[in-house]
Order: sequence, then C-alpha cells, then structure tokens
Amino acid sequence: MMRVFIMKKLYGEIKKCYMVVVTAAVAWEAGKPLVMEEVEVAPPQKHEVRIKVHFTSLCHTDVCFWEAKGQTPLFPRIFGHEAGGVVESVGEGVTDLQSGDHVLTIFTGECGNCRHCHSEESNMCDLLRINTDRGGMIHDGESRFSTNGKPIHHFLGTSTFSEFTVVHSGQVAKINPEAPLDKVCIVSCGLSTGLGATLNVAKPKRGQSVAIFGLGAVGLAAAEGARISGAGRIIGVDLNPNRFEEGG
Repeated sequence: MMRVFIMKKLYGEIKKCYMVVVTAAVAWEAGKPLVMEEVEVAPPQKHEVRIKVHFTSLCHTDVCFWEAKGQTPLFPRIFGHEAGGVVESVGEGVTDLQSGDHVLTIFTGECGNCRHCHSEESNMCDLLRINTDRGGMIHDGESRFSTNGKPIHHFLGTSTFSEFTVVHSGQVAKINPEAPLDKVCIVSCGLSTGLGATLNVAKPKRGQSVAIFGLGAVGLAAAEGARISGAGRIIGVDLNPNRFEEGG
C-alpha cells in the first residue's frame, strides 16, 4: 500500500510540471479570422489551476475586443470567458480545488480577502477585478500560452477558446459534477450578469413592472430575475422579432 501511495504522489507531482500541447483559436490581428493553432499550455503556478475546457460560449464582449474598436489592441490573444470544464492540475497554494473538479471560469474573480470580497455591495476584487489590458497571469505577469516560442496573451484571465487554459484559482467556481457543462457554461457570464443585475442592483419589489431592453442571453436572464423577484408585469423590448419566439 505504501508503494502505491508513493507512486500516486509522484505521479501527481510530475503531472503538475509538464506542458500540454493543445488546439486553440488564436486571434493574431484585430478583426481577422481566428486561426486554429497548436498551442503549448504551461503548468499552473502559485494560486493557479489548469482546466480542460469542455464547452465554451461566445459573448459579445469577446467580439468587441477581437474587433479592438475603442479598446487597446493586444495580439496575439486567446479570447473566451464563458466556459465549463474539469480541473486537470493545480498549482502551489490551491487548497479548495483538485484534479477532477467540475468548474466554471469567472472573469470577475474573488480573492476572498480584500474589502470588496468582504462587502455585500461589491464584488470588484482588488486583486482580480476586470483588467482587459492584462495579457499575463497575476503571479508573475507571464503568459501560460505560447506557440513556436512566441507568447500568446490571455484575455480576462480566462482565455477559454482553448482546449486547456490556466486561470487564477479565484476565477474558478466549483459546480455540481452532474450539471451539464454544455448548458451551464453560460452561467459564467450571460446568465449571472442578467440575473444579478435584476436581483442585486435593480431589486424590483413584488408586483412592480419591469422593462428589459434587449432579449439576448443577458436580457432573458434579467427577465428570469424579475420573475423570481415577483414582478407583476415583465415587458421585453427588442428590435429583432425572432427574439420573442426564442424567449417564449
């Protein structure tokens, strides 16, 4: 039994150290088609986890920064921030996650220690708040992605348009392994954004009327938040007539 234990421990340590070669959708230039590339993904460092991405959604935020209209262009880059996957390995200091955990990536992370993380009114973490100009990891500023020796920038600390990604452990939410990853990946952004905007910001009172402008994923999630709040009437406004059929 001791021999088996030692072998398992040794395998675990080796697993933490190796780089994996995967396929990722790389944006080389603003507005140019993404290119499927072989990418090397480094092992997780301190307070980081490496995740095998099973499903990822496309958010309009990804499109905006891919177009780089009004944003700081930072290329090459791997976009994506709505994903469901499984933890493959963890770095030093990670105690609340382990290999095999089913998780969602979170673009607005929580360190759990700062004033915002301890506040009921804000989740704009001092350490992990949104920074669209950051192309590396917080631990050392370096990228965990490369191809042919050339670093590839991260996006929102998540970069889920890759078969594997490395994220800060504070940007990971552990979920029930029975939850279907192809469905819950949208909880990473679209659903939580709309639902949270209604329940945590608008806070409609029971019986009140609520108007929602735009019935995409975020808008429909906001409508669900209004329903949960007990709104008397929920009014959906959208220029696209197909949205009403899809939302019905």
